[in-house]
Amino acid sequence: MDNIIYFIKSTLTNEIASSGFPLIYKGEMNHQIMRSFAFMANRKISEMNVPTAIRKRVFHIMIECLQNITKHSDDYDEKEKQVGNGLFIVGKERDSFYIVTGNLVSNAKMGVLEDRLLKLNSATPSQLKQLFLDQMIKGELNEKGGAGLGLIDIARKSGRKLYYHFVPFEKGRHFFILAVSIPFELSEDFLDIE
Repeated sequence: MDNIIYFIKSTLTNEIASSGFPLIYKGEMNHQIMRSFAFMANRKISEMNVPTAIRKRVFHIMIECLQNITKHSDDYDEKEKQVGNGLFIVGKERDSFYIVTGNLVSNAKMGVLEDRLLKLNSATPSQLKQLFLDQMIKGELNEKGGAGLGLIDIARKSGRKLYYHFVPFEKGRHFFILAVSIPFELSEDFLDIE
């Protein structure tokens, strides 16, 4: 995993030097750490001259991404009832914020996850809204308490395609990287999603 972390950090070097904003966290993921990190990131974003609607959108997507790590990572410690390790990055580009997450997924879940991401990336804003409503009505909780709404909501609120990559990690598991870009201005199609 250290090679993955090095690659991600090296690609952010210019951004870190230019804005000084990115927050990078790699380590244990649990609800307390998630809340602390979200609070810190939200405070930094609040210090910028960013419209409230964009700040709320970024914060909402950030929470959804963090919850995806804590609920769906396959680096789960049964004894401690917590996710072991994850990667979380928040930063700002010229015209958007970005969030990058990373966590382990089993090979058995990889195909289903990729199919879901492909479906979300090919959907129109109205189709994303309908997928969300359908999932709210029909969705069942999984063994870790998820209802399958997180990725749909991230796609809806970001207004952009979700970038993802599966990096071979060890036998039976891959390191799943998800990158979300949240533009400062959304097209008209995405303005009625709240």
